[in-house]
This record gives sequence, structure tokens and C-alpha cells, in this order.
Amino acid sequence: MPIERRQFIRITSLTAASLPFAGVINKIKANERINSDTEVIFEKFADPEMKYRPYVRWWWNGDRVTKEEVLRELDVMKDAGIGGVEINPIKWNENADPIGIKELSWGSEEWLDVVEAAVKGAKERGITCDMIVGSGWPFGGEFVAQEDRSQIMLLGTKNLEGNQKYSLTQKELLDAVNAPSNYEHKVKELFMLRLAPAEMNTFTPGISLDDQLAKDTIEVNVPEGAYVLYYLVRITGFQTVIQGALGANGPVINHYQQSAVENYLNHFGKIVEGRLGPLSNYFRAMFTDSIELEGANWCNDMLEQFKLRRGYDITPYFPYILVKVGEMGNATNEAYGSRFSPELKKELEHIRYDFEITRIELFQERFIGTFTAWCSKHGVRSRMQAYGMDCHPLEASMLIDIPECETWIWIPEVDEFGEKRTEFNGRNYTMINKFVSSGAHLAGKQLISCEEMTNTGEIFSMTLERVKTTGDQSNLSGVTHSVLHGFNYTPLEAPFPGWLRYGSFFNERNPWWPYFRLWSDYKTRLSYVLQNAVMQADIAIMHPLADLASKFGFQRDPFPRVAYPQYVHQVWETIHQNGNGCDIVSEHIIQQSIKSKGKLNFKTRNYSALILIEVETMMPETAKAIKQFADAGGKVIFISKTPKYSSGREGYNKKSKAIVDATNSILKNHPKTSGIADAPSADLVSWYKNIQQQFSLAPYVKISDPVYHVSQLHYKDTNKDIFYFTNYSAKHDHVFTANFNNKKTAWIWDTETGKKYLYPVNADGSLQIFLGKSETKLIVFDNNTTGEKYQLVDLANAKEEALQGPWQLHLQHVNDTSKKIILDQLTDLHSLPGTQNFAGTIIYKKVVNIPETNGKTYLSLGHINDVSELEVNGQPLGAKWYGNHVYDISKAIHAGDNYISIKITTTLGAYTSSLKNNKAAQEWSGPNMHGPIGLTEPVKLLRL
Repeated sequence: MPIERRQFIRITSLTAASLPFAGVINKIKANERINSDTEVIFEKFADPEMKYRPYVRWWWNGDRVTKEEVLRELDVMKDAGIGGVEINPIKWNENADPIGIKELSWGSEEWLDVVEAAVKGAKERGITCDMIVGSGWPFGGEFVAQEDRSQIMLLGTKNLEGNQKYSLTQKELLDAVNAPSNYEHKVKELFMLRLAPAEMNTFTPGISLDDQLAKDTIEVNVPEGAYVLYYLVRITGFQTVIQGALGANGPVINHYQQSAVENYLNHFGKIVEGRLGPLSNYFRAMFTDSIELEGANWCNDMLEQFKLRRGYDITPYFPYILVKVGEMGNATNEAYGSRFSPELKKELEHIRYDFEITRIELFQERFIGTFTAWCSKHGVRSRMQAYGMDCHPLEASMLIDIPECETWIWIPEVDEFGEKRTEFNGRNYTMINKFVSSGAHLAGKQLISCEEMTNTGEIFSMTLERVKTTGDQSNLSGVTHSVLHGFNYTPLEAPFPGWLRYGSFFNERNPWWPYFRLWSDYKTRLSYVLQNAVMQADIAIMHPLADLASKFGFQRDPFPRVAYPQYVHQVWETIHQNGNGCDIVSEHIIQQSIKSKGKLNFKTRNYSALILIEVETMMPETAKAIKQFADAGGKVIFISKTPKYSSGREGYNKKSKAIVDATNSILKNHPKTSGIADAPSADLVSWYKNIQQQFSLAPYVKISDPVYHVSQLHYKDTNKDIFYFTNYSAKHDHVFTANFNNKKTAWIWDTETGKKYLYPVNADGSLQIFLGKSETKLIVFDNNTTGEKYQLVDLANAKEEALQGPWQLHLQHVNDTSKKIILDQLTDLHSLPGTQNFAGTIIYKKVVNIPETNGKTYLSLGHINDVSELEVNGQPLGAKWYGNHVYDISKAIHAGDNYISIKITTTLGAYTSSLKNNKAAQEWSGPNMHGPIGLTEPVKLLRL
């Protein structure tokens, strides 16, 4: 039988881009660099420390908190295998029932009483505490002074006919321009007025009308021909904190103004330290959540800073390089303003790039730099989601002590594999994760955090299997630690389903909560390994960030409106799917790297090849560095396009020529090691496999049959090679041969049990890897040679017997009702009247006659949506929570009648969807947001 059709289970035997920021690298602390003595110790893997356990974002809903309840919830979380909490006060959800509990004001003495009880209780229980700075996001509050509030410069345009005189009121112009967010106490003012030709072939600054900025009525005398009035509006205090709790809601601070950042942090520190003493007594890290500044782009000295940094005055060009923005600060999709010639459009793109990097430099220095310095001063670590329109997607994370990624659970759509597809091609990690983890690797950091299981849709229908595959994808993107999104503070007395603000339903009212520890133990062992070994990368990738910034501006990561080119965020995936490893690098990293003996060396990272994804724009210093790498024997692969344009305005022609000359030299002098590869079509896996062959890119592991839903990571410690393989498909098994070219002994470290086994090796030294649906394998090569053996049992040729009805069912609903039914044939209970809205536990019972018990016998439930437990003749045989639910029943059965009891624990989705009058349930429910209920496939005996 062909290998891809075989079915296996496992048993054991007792016998066996681009933006330059000077100084980033110099700011990396020596103690953050990778420790060359790092070692993964099996005994610590088997029983890891609490710090490796998943943490949770602990939403204090409306700050309706009590000391007694926070201590009770800490016990609940510890029992579930949660090792840390991020205290996160959040706005009250009006759909919830407060049951008479008072809403405390953030920063009040009553609130601080509960904070003190929480952090002391956590410390007593060995639970780590982080805390969000303030409440909600971004930084802000009712106490923020007018001069510290965020600013945005917005563009308005008005088409005017020639030879006409217009009278426009200032109020008319101001009312026509609105910020993406709308704080009631905002201040609007006209900042600039320019009258420009509607057709512009060469640059003209236009006619300045700034002498009328203070007038109530603006008079515009339009010359002959069509013109456009450009008017800039500055709005101060336009944005409010998103979901800020009582006492911490209000205007957002100006993140581009250092004094505003310092004032806010000091205000927070004074309140908390005034009660608790030094923050380091109780907290590991202070957290900065999403940098969603809604397009904020201004500070009072922006024009001066631009001239100081870029060497010219942007004022004449400024109206023409701004774009109109809408929701969340994203560029609007509309035609407006003057029409520029292609040459002028290109020139303005260079100037827009200069403005973008100036803005991002200021944010890095004045916000990130201030935040990290404040954390260091107070003895805590900085933890931050350092991405968005205001951050360099790679280099910002290099400055954070604990850089954080973001991985979501999406409302499902079905792709060609029957998988739940997201807008990111069936993946749950966001596109920013690989940037963040690459920056962490380059900075020598092994603790890479992730806001994980972010869920604003199917929260009641989320299965433990979905939790696993989503978390596994996080790890593939470079994450080494989970901060779950999240755990809602909710008293048991609150009516079902409790208090919910956001997030996946990690909650004791979730029917499968008693099984959550199965996942948390698995994840803890995996996190221990990934934090104590070093991810390997032999390929460096450069994204066309300068092209993106010039053409479209930086995007609102992790949800960009533009992917340039469309496939850009999938390249790293296919590199790993084909057995290599990679990091994304920036221009600054390339420039600072040492080029020697065919390697691009940056600190502890060493790359043998550099892939440039349709990069056309860069600094000449970068082109020079890439040429040096090629001259030193490194492999340079240009995808589709080659660099030819200099970023920025100054010295453009001369610098562009230097870039073209360097590129031509690479292609001419190194035809065997460098070249141009076509852009991919739909099949990226095959596309990269061809590139491997074309440029002789030897993988860490040669995979016989790479596919899009299976990937790998290679980690190393001082004496081990570690390979993490995962199948994130819940629909397909996958079997392949893996050639490692490794002389050490292969082991499988079982992340679910904490045990290890010798892995069988083929005659040619390769390994046969079977990954069932949603399955992970951790293969470790070391110098140990003796131990228990791991065996794969091939069930492809097993004799199958489908168990026929009737089945006796006992259903225990979460609403405390129960019923018994008999089914002649197994079916989705959602399709039957009376059980279509069921949620809870179902026990299926049946007597099965087994004439003889020679050989091995298994019971297969197939692939189900829920958690299963099995008892045979009263003997518990464990639980299955993902993949193929196949149990070895050989030692539990006897000849004759055998009593089978299968317990199925469902999700809540069908039930919450039916609660039409329950606002809290309906907010997070939908008619098609849940899977089947119970056993839906024939239950089979499999005999070998």
C-alpha cells in the first residue's frame, strides 16, 4: 500500500528591510545575547518550571474586582496549568450583569487594595505577574494634559475651477476633515493652505495662502486652469483610549513627544509603587499593548526634526506626500488632489519615504526608548507589541526585553483542503510574527512572547484541537511562549456565560476546561525546549520595505491593507516547509554584518544565502554590503526584480547609479552563486524547492514530500539537534521521509507525557515521520544510545469492524438538565430535534462481543470535534483531545461481552447560539460558528 495512505498510531515498548536606525545594535544588552552554554535538559523538559507554562491576559472587567475573587481565580488558573498572569483592567461590557458589584476606579485606593491582594497571592502561588501600563490601549487617560495629547496632521482637498474667486469659511474646511477617532474635547486648527495646479508635470510648491490661516473666511483667487486647494488640519487630542477602564479612559498621549511619555509612565509608577513599593517586588514585566494610534503622525517639532535628519525642508512638498486616511488610520481608496506625472510621482514617493522614516525614528527614540529606559530604571522588563504604522517591523522588537507577537483564531471559511481559512491563507499567526521573532533572534533573545488565541468571533465553539493547531502555528512563526487571550475575571455568581470582554473562552464554565491541562502541559514542555535552544536559520530574507513605504506608507501591522508583493509574507513559510530555516533581515542588519567565507554574520546569526523579494529600492550602503557578501562567496537571490532605486530624495541619481552598478557586478561576476528567480505562482512549496535546486541550498532536513500544512523548525543547544515538526491540518494525515545527515542518535521527546523514546532509523539513515491530524513530533538528536524504543503501528492492513447500533446515550447539559436517548446509527446530534442545541457531556454505551483477543485490538472513534474519554469494562483508557481518536484496548478486553463507555465533552457553541435573549452569549455567537456534536463517524474495532 502506498505510504501516503497508511494510518499509524504511536505506542511504546519497554524494550525501547530595510529602514536604517543607527544605534539599534549598540543598544542590545550583553546579557540579552544568546548564551553559548544553553542546554536543553531532559529532566527539566519532563517537569518544567512554572515560568514556562502558558500565561494569560487576565481581564479585570470594568475593575469590578474583589480581593476574595482574585485569589479564587488564581487558584483556578494554577490548577489548570497556567503559570503567569498579565493584570489587564478593561472597560466594562454593558451586555454583562454586574450583579451589584461596584466598579472601582483605576488608581483608587480600593482598586489598589485588590491589586495588592492579587500580586501577593500570585507570588505565594508561584505565579508570575505582568501588568499592562494603564488600561486599554494605547497609553492615555483622563489625567493627560492638553499639551501631552496625541496629534494628527490630516489632508483635505477641494477642486476649484480657474478664473474664479471662492470664499471658504474656516469652519467649512475644518468640518470637512475628520480624524479616524473622535474625542469630544479635540482641538482642530488649520495648519497649511496651498493652491496647486490640477495637472503637475514638474514640481511646484503651489501658491501659499498661509497668511489667511487665522481668518474666519479664506479668499481664494484661482488663476486660469483647473486647481486644487490643499489644506492641512492639525488635530490635538483626537483619540481616546480603546476600552479604557473607569479612571483610565480619556485622551491618548502623544507617542512622538518624550515628555508626554515620561509624564504618563511616571504617573502610573507613582500610583502603583506608592502602594506596593518597587515594581520589581511583584512584577516580571510592564506591558504595552497594540500600538493602534489611528494615524497619529505629528509632534510640535516634526518639521525641525525632519530638516535636521534628512537635510532639507519638507514644507514645500508636505501637502503632496500626505495621504487621506480613514478607519484605523489606513489610507483611503479614493482619487483626490492633483494628477502627477510618473517622474514627479516617483520624486514624491522618495520624499514620502523620508517622512515615514523620520516619523518612525522619532517614535523609536521618544516612545520605545523612553518606555524601555523607564522599565529598566524600575527593575522590570519591557514587554511590548512593537509593531504598527509607527514602528520598524523588525528593528523595534530588537529593543524590547520581551518582544511580543500576535496569533488569532479566526471565524472560519473553508479552503480547498476543507480547512478553516483566514485572510492570511489559512494561517492563524499574523504576518508580523516572523518580523518580531527574527528581530529577537538577531538581538540574541530566546523569550519571544505572543498574544495567542486572540478571538473576536467563535469563542464558544473553539475546540482544544483548534487551540493546539493555532499555538503550533505560533511556534512555527518563532514564538517561544504563550500569553493567552485570555482569562476573563468573572465571579461564579454572574449569570451564564459570565463576564466577557474579549478572547477565547478559557473559563471554568467551558465544558472542556477540565481537560485544558492536557494542552497546557504539552505547551509548557514545548516552551521549555524552545526557550533553551537556539532556532537555526541559514537563509536571510529582505522584504521590499522601502518600496512599500514609498508607494503606500507603512502598514497597520499586524493587519496590513497592502502586501507588497502579494506573496511576500508566505516566502518564509515555504522555506521552512522545504527543510531550511530563515530570518527576515533589514538593510541596517545587512550593512552591519560581517561578510566572510560565504557567510553573512550578524552577532550569533550566520546566513549562507540572502533572498531579496522584489526589492527595487534601498540605500547604496546596502547594495555595497550585498556585493561584499556575494564577493565573499555568499549566495544572493533576487526574486523577479533587482535593486535600482535609492531610497530618499537627497543624491537620488548618483546613489541609484551606485545601486545598479553593485547589482550588475553581482550578476556578472557570480553567475553560479547569484541570480534572478521568477516570482512564484500559486504553488509556493514547489517554487522554493526549485530555488533550492537552482542555487544548491542544502536544507537542515530533506523532506521527501513537502506540503503546505506541515512545517518544521530546527533548534540547537550545546550538544543536541532538535527538530520540531507539526501538522496544522485537522483534516489530513501526512507521511514523509526525513533525511537529516546527522550522526547522533534520534529520539522522540513526547511533549504530552514528558517521556522519551529511541526513534527507529531506516537503513539509509533517514527517518519515516508520520504526522496524524493536528499532530506534533519533537525529534532530538544527541549522543545517548540506550533507552526505550518508540514504535509506529501501521493500521493500514488492520481488520476493521464497524460497531452497529443501538447505542445508549446519556446527555448531561450544561444547563443542569439531562436526558437519555437511543441511537440506531451514530449521527451529528445537531441534526436531531431535541439535541440540536446541546452542550455538555454525552456518554455513549454499548456491549460489544469480541470472540477472541489474540493480537492487538484498537478502538477508533475517527476524527471528532470534541474531547473523548474511553472506558472498557470499567477500566479508564485515557482521553483524546485532537487528531484521530484511536485507543489501544488490547489489555482491557476479554473474550465475550465487553462494556464500552465513551464520554464526549462538547463545546458551547450550539447552546449559546440558541440563547436569543442572552446578550452576553449572543455577542459572541452565530448560526454557523460551531462544529458537529458528538460521534459522527462509525466507531470501529481495528485488529492486527
